[in-house]
Amino acid sequence: AYKPSDKDVLRNFKLIVSKAHPETYIVPKQSELLQNYPNPFNPETWVPYRLSTASDVTISIYNVAGQLVRTLELGHREAGSYTVKERAAYWDGRNVTGERVASGVYFYNIQSGSFHAIKRMVIVK
Repeated sequence: AYKPSDKDVLRNFKLIVSKAHPETYIVPKQSELLQNYPNPFNPETWVPYRLSTASDVTISIYNVAGQLVRTLELGHREAGSYTVKERAAYWDGRNVTGERVASGVYFYNIQSGSFHAIKRMVIVK
């Protein structure tokens, strides 16, 4: 629900009303990768993000040596916010072979069309 005091928060979004789809939704003006939560985490975490345009989304997770640990292929996503647990990307703390990764710092990279960003996260056991 919009409240007049929310003006500053909503400044970075645009409101879309579609005749084809009667629902109304808010689309971010620019894509953004947010901090995972919880952080630090054990054994699982969620990676929230916002998309200004629809596109295929991939999140790649790397260790501190720059080696790819896991790729999360999220498929095609519509423009919008993926910030709540049910919509954010999920990582179970396992590598590509299904083994739990060691404690430490990891980096996650989002690729969505021409947008990409990197953040870091910590797993603690």
